[in-house]
Amino acid sequence: MSRIGILGGTFNPIHIGHLMLAEWAADAAILDQVWLIPAGTPCWKTDETILPASQRLQMVKLALDGNHKLKCMDLEVRKEGYSYSYETMEALKQQFPEHHFYFIVGSDCLFTLENWKCPERLFQSCTILAACRGNTPFRELELKRAQLLERFQGDILLMRFPDLSLSSTEIRERIKNHESVKYMVPDKVIQYIREKRCYYE
Repeated sequence: MSRIGILGGTFNPIHIGHLMLAEWAADAAILDQVWLIPAGTPCWKTDETILPASQRLQMVKLALDGNHKLKCMDLEVRKEGYSYSYETMEALKQQFPEHHFYFIVGSDCLFTLENWKCPERLFQSCTILAACRGNTPFRELELKRAQLLERFQGDILLMRFPDLSLSSTEIRERIKNHESVKYMVPDKVIQYIREKRCYYE
């Protein structure tokens, strides 16, 4: 079976931290590809600065252009209503039974996963791949991993990842203030943001 990583998010906008996470996950779990899935209507954010899904999707496509290891999927963008992780993973598992999926999250998500909608179904549909940054002791993450495995009978892998202090919120603020985001965001995405006047207001 092919090993496919899934990295979801609003990508508002996509930045080098997202791309690095995808690349590091591919190496850590020996993945054949990583699919980035922009959220259509995210249920966890009500931020008025979220761009339309079609624009965020286009920025992800531009960011991945030329990288055959990373692929953009519009599964959640096409879906009406809110998108939930377990539904996305179940849909992928049904559509691509020849793949084994790895759901990529930040290690902080390990402490909230059990509060997500239908977490038991998420664990049944994929392996959780948690990127461990330096702000949480690794021993603490291992203990939480053990608790989740005992409760949900799933599979969780931990991977090391650098603690990058970079966020889409900061990038949007810099754009609004007409400050440079070069090297924070891929050049093609910067060009798109300028042409479409995204985040300037």
